[in-house]
Amino acid sequence: MNQHQQREDERSRIRAAMDRLLADKPTDSNGSLTAVALAAEADVHRMALQKRHADLKEEFYARVRTETHQTPEVERRLRKEVVRLKQAFKDSRAAEAESRHRAEQMALAAAVLILRRPDSQDQPAPGNVIPLRPSGD
Repeated sequence: MNQHQQREDERSRIRAAMDRLLADKPTDSNGSLTAVALAAEADVHRMALQKRHADLKEEFYARVRTETHQTPEVERRLRKEVVRLKQAFKDSRAAEAESRHRAEQMALAAAVLILRRPDSQDQPAPGNVIPLRPSGD
């Protein structure tokens, strides 16, 4: 069998496998509506499905959407991952803002300590200020 015939044979097996999976009549896979199950059902290596027959994989997912009114498993996983990543990004931005705020507070506190006059220890602190060092010892 030459390469062209082998490719056409694989494509025929993939299309037949699509029909079986969508009819819920798998013979060689677990019956899930995934590319892994489609490759197993068609007796085609998964990478061959991904590389040589990517158009058929996309056709399969389109049929899953239209014929079963389901979102393909891979798409559901990706959507979940997008939600998770968006939340992680939001959390990261909040943590960054908090860190920036703390750094600004620390810089201000350091400036106050640096600019304090040496004899200021003798002056009483206003009621709303908490001294950083014990006074008068």
